[in-house]
Amino acid sequence: MPLFKKRTVGKPGEWYYCLEHKKVEEGPDCPGKDRFGPYASPQEAQRAMDTAAERNLEWDTDPRWHDKARQGDADDT
Repeated sequence: MPLFKKRTVGKPGEWYYCLEHKKVEEGPDCPGKDRFGPYASPQEAQRAMDTAAERNLEWDTDPRWHDKARQGDADDT
């Protein structure tokens, strides 16, 4: 077990939204599993959850991912 953990150094101008702390941070202060980003501005990072919800909705309603005819044909066999 290592004595010291390798820490990712933050870069000025890169903004992240921390999912654990529910706040915008400059540079990656928290582990990658707990953040969205990088974003170009703090305003973009603040909208991270809205952006994720919009993208999820796009994926959920994309007809290319929900081909009912093919799913029905596969179920008949």
